[in-house]
Amino acid sequence: MSNTVDSIASSPLLGVSSHPGWLQDATLSAKQPKAAQVDAQPPLDEYFNSLFTALGPQHWWPGNTQFEVILGAILTQNTSWKNVVLALANLRAAGVFTPASVEKAHIRRLQSLVRPSGYYRQKARALKAFVQFLRTDYRGSLKRMFATPTIELREKLLRVWGIGPETADAILLYAGKHPVFVVDAYTKRIMARHGWISGKAKYEEVRWMFERQTPGNVERFKEFHGLIVRAGKNWCRKQVAECDKCPLGRYLEEGR
Repeated sequence: MSNTVDSIASSPLLGVSSHPGWLQDATLSAKQPKAAQVDAQPPLDEYFNSLFTALGPQHWWPGNTQFEVILGAILTQNTSWKNVVLALANLRAAGVFTPASVEKAHIRRLQSLVRPSGYYRQKARALKAFVQFLRTDYRGSLKRMFATPTIELREKLLRVWGIGPETADAILLYAGKHPVFVVDAYTKRIMARHGWISGKAKYEEVRWMFERQTPGNVERFKEFHGLIVRAGKNWCRKQVAECDKCPLGRYLEEGR
């Protein structure tokens, strides 16, 4: 049985790492991926510059503290950010906004507080699992946890119940400033529609496609992910792609 909330099927937005939903878009399987050609790589610098010029800085991920970012990364699985905002507001108002308070809270109370984000039983369990991991492995210290080398910490996070690749990478990048790229449904959809990956591309393949071009660039990874999310919401939607309005549309026209 999977140990990740990420595997739950629903309508994807942020934090959805292993959803099959994006595979159902017929446009994703219509092209042979160009990256299959020897040394073929997407023009990611051009993609980034076009999106940044059109949209400006995204200031993503929302959160005033590292732990708030972590809460959001777990709660946003399989739901929209507006629902996460409601759940975070509940947790904040109830004073359940630190690792210690989350661990102390009764599981049913925690479920009630995070209910607006959906899958509240699984997400409450995931929050409990994370704070218990934090206490057991790092004596409750986020500073100590994020001082762990990236590869080692990523492997540990992936062993925590309810944390899959996308959630782990969001925690690493946005809360811990580790140099990993977060791949979400929008990233996969855009890259597939542009013919750079197949509809069945694995998470790690897409992550490496981004990381290899600008290795170690934390701020670039954060901004690029935020821009992709915005482009996905505005133009590259699951059912309707408004390529003529999208800043990346010209790359389709140029046959890239």
